[in-house]
Amino acid sequence: MADDLFTPLRLASGAELPNRIAKAAMEENLAGPGQLPDQRLFTLYRAWSEGGSGLLITGNVMVHAEALTGPAGVVLDAEAPLEPFTRWARAARSGGAAVWMQINHPGRQVPSGMPGVVWGPSDLGVDLGRHSGRFGRPAAMTAEQITATVERFAVTARRAAEAGFDGVEIHAAHGYLLSQFLSPLVNTRTDAWGGSPARRARLLLDVVRAVRAAVPASFAVAVKLNSADFQRGGFDADDAREVIALLAPLGVDLVELSGGSYESPAMTGRAADDRTRAREAYFLDLAADLVRTSPVPLMLTGGITRRATAERVLADGVAVAGMGTALSVTPDLPRRWADGAEADRALRPVTWSDKALASAASMAQVRHQLRRLAQGRTVAPGTRPAVALLTEQLQQRQALRRYRAWLDARQPAA
Repeated sequence: MADDLFTPLRLASGAELPNRIAKAAMEENLAGPGQLPDQRLFTLYRAWSEGGSGLLITGNVMVHAEALTGPAGVVLDAEAPLEPFTRWARAARSGGAAVWMQINHPGRQVPSGMPGVVWGPSDLGVDLGRHSGRFGRPAAMTAEQITATVERFAVTARRAAEAGFDGVEIHAAHGYLLSQFLSPLVNTRTDAWGGSPARRARLLLDVVRAVRAAVPASFAVAVKLNSADFQRGGFDADDAREVIALLAPLGVDLVELSGGSYESPAMTGRAADDRTRAREAYFLDLAADLVRTSPVPLMLTGGITRRATAERVLADGVAVAGMGTALSVTPDLPRRWADGAEADRALRPVTWSDKALASAASMAQVRHQLRRLAQGRTVAPGTRPAVALLTEQLQQRQALRRYRAWLDARQPAA
């Protein structure tokens, strides 16, 4: 594997990335009317494309209109108009980047008070201690609901291809639905979708097969997977190794490794395992171990902010270095690296002892910067975490009212 960050990468489908730097998915919460992308997302992705990243992966796009990670989430299903997505893809490709749509179902990670459905492999809710009420109580999915969910992923992927995206990334990490099925702590089913790692992976594998069959052969299909859940008895590196081996024959171009969930938010650097906070590239040790046996190219995301760190990731055999937070404050960081410069700003650190609140504030800080960039404004990395979190909560209340009205309008008359 070439260790030059600016070397192109050709994938199994024939798709090519112009370099090895990816803008990883960050949930923007910027849907416009009708849960559609609008000018804000076009502006944001044009800035990232012109900033030098070889690959842009969108924030998660929902496959099920009645199951969102938040009320301002973008939805692409069979009923959504395609033109706004075509404009989004065009903006994201304007600077030469490839663009993949991350497609997702939240499962049980639906905020309480949201209309629609809260589903999971079992009826076990998200355990956040005194903050557990932040999420709804899930119902265990039926076989019919599982089958319908597989079809929803395929429909969204097909329509993403029609809109001009270069690929999709199927989200099976961070405690969302496909990750829930993979977890032995959450998936307590005794039927064909529970038990052994291979049976817990059945839903993910069925989704990948359906997606691959629904899109052109040259369209990239990737999977985002936890290297570990960082919970005792949960999905671990051995499970990840087995799942990657199962994915390889199905036409998967790339597996992005991350880690954690709301219950153990390693993806924000707040894992239960202190070693993930020790330095940049939180999951590099696990990725370096997995890459030795992986039949699929790997991408690593989590904490990368400096060129030297990204180069170390590639030197360990990882194919693509992904960044999220760093690109929320310095969207042209890859171009800076190419010119021999580094980022000159960073977000104010969150030092709260409450892990759940600290994780929420960290994500709110990032989205605060995304909103500013989407409005064509400069970033404000010094914004206090509490201010970012409170501002977001107020905006979410307004978005919830709009989402309720939109969802009601979509329901067929009795």
